[in-house]
Amino acid sequence: MSKYTIGVDLGGTTISAGLVNEEYKIEYKVGCDTNLPRPSEEIEQSIANLCLQICKDKNLDITKDIQWVGIGTPGSVNTKTGVVEFNANFGYNNWPLQENMEKILGCKVYIENDANAAAYGEYIDGGAKGAQYAVVITLGTGIGSGIIINGKIFSGFNYAGAELGHLVIVKDGRPCMCGRKGCWEKYASSRALAEDTRAAMEQHPENMMWKLVDGDINKVNAKTAFDAMHAGDPLATQLVHTFLEYVACGITSVINIFQPEILCIGGGVSKQGEALLGPIREYVDKEEYARNGDRRTKIVTAKLNNDAGIVGAASLGMQNQ
Repeated sequence: MSKYTIGVDLGGTTISAGLVNEEYKIEYKVGCDTNLPRPSEEIEQSIANLCLQICKDKNLDITKDIQWVGIGTPGSVNTKTGVVEFNANFGYNNWPLQENMEKILGCKVYIENDANAAAYGEYIDGGAKGAQYAVVITLGTGIGSGIIINGKIFSGFNYAGAELGHLVIVKDGRPCMCGRKGCWEKYASSRALAEDTRAAMEQHPENMMWKLVDGDINKVNAKTAFDAMHAGDPLATQLVHTFLEYVACGITSVINIFQPEILCIGGGVSKQGEALLGPIREYVDKEEYARNGDRRTKIVTAKLNNDAGIVGAASLGMQNQ
């Protein structure tokens, strides 16, 4: 049997595909722009082109040398039928992605929600490796999340589960795109920190953070406040402290619900390492329900970063074994 699979991470901006070996390492990677909006048929062809390019460049036959292709896509994904039932970002409903891709490529194809695929990647060979019960949280534009139970991806009976970013942590709080108010991602995502940083800078025009972005508020991102905090700025320190309390508040609730062996935090902000993890662990130690127990959830940072989606997608066939 072939030792290779191909994983595809279908994003709103970029489509990435990688050749993954039997040790779950990416040997070769290619990508292209997603170029939304455009018809689903064109997206399918772009995915196929990347898979075929990998095979051509590495002298492989996709029907003989590739065990399967796995695709992580935004949206509510019915993994039994292979249909993306709803993808708001792309504007597709009831998209038979698996069937269409199998016809184009001539090999077995598996599909899964992109956040679930990324979480599975971290479980397979990343920060959550070895844990039968794991939760992976990605602090990005929103809060992505994936739940692994007994080594299997949990997505609920309707394949819309694990949307942990829409836990409400502030009743009647900030309005969210989902229609609720006070969702966790409106306070604890990287975008939320950047928005809060910009608002604070506008109220304090003499603050040092303006120098960090060369006076251009459009350059502010989640790293801005952390950089200023490390430089000793009190305003930035307060911003980060508040942000981390929001992150930890949600994480504590997630731990109380699932009690995973490992909770893995990804996204660009996870590169802050102990500056991120230390305060979160301190908060959780005070608030977690099982804080006095002998067995506690281990909180770590993600290891695979942008490759998690590819590794997880490339491993989806294992969910069916």
